[in-house]
Amino acid sequence: MKIGLISDIHATVDPLEQALTLFGRMGVDMTICAGDIAGYGEQLDKTVELLLDSECQVISGNHDLWFLESAVPDSQLWIKDYFSTLPATLNFTIEDKQLYVVHASPPCSNGEGIKLLDQHGEIIPARKDLWENKLNRFDHDVLIVGHTHQLFSVTLGNILTINPGSTKFNHSCAILTLPELAVQIIPLSGKEPQKVWNWSQMEGMYEQA
Repeated sequence: MKIGLISDIHATVDPLEQALTLFGRMGVDMTICAGDIAGYGEQLDKTVELLLDSECQVISGNHDLWFLESAVPDSQLWIKDYFSTLPATLNFTIEDKQLYVVHASPPCSNGEGIKLLDQHGEIIPARKDLWENKLNRFDHDVLIVGHTHQLFSVTLGNILTINPGSTKFNHSCAILTLPELAVQIIPLSGKEPQKVWNWSQMEGMYEQA
């Protein structure tokens, strides 16, 4: 079974459309979005329409929760209604593999993101050790996250942990094949996937962690 993975769309249509088109061509069986549909971009209406049309399985991210708390024109009240239905997490058993989806980190954080990479996109051993310890009792085969705008597929302890990157900022999406646990990173927007976006911001987040 092939599962298309996207995250951190941030109200930007073109890379989302590309990802969904590629998923269709590559025989993806279902698509999962790890949150942050809103924020930064200005095409939220069309973005939500695409997700609905594609029957994407979506969770809420911090930007989506902020949108719910904001004042919006009447024309976007339907988006608030949609966001209000989104779960904080998803939990699937597919091909005898247990999958868990959360925006930042389990069990249901929208703020404490899994940050593993340095500014060059290389794994920081101390960060890997930290998250292996934090996930020591997390009983799933696959963990799918977003939030940090870091692109990775790495085994933390016994858990395959995947951040498909932001379709907008990392120019990436991914396909997870089960039961093999194979991950394919796919470039978007005609650009090389960027493993880390906005390092200066990420550096501050490391210091706070």
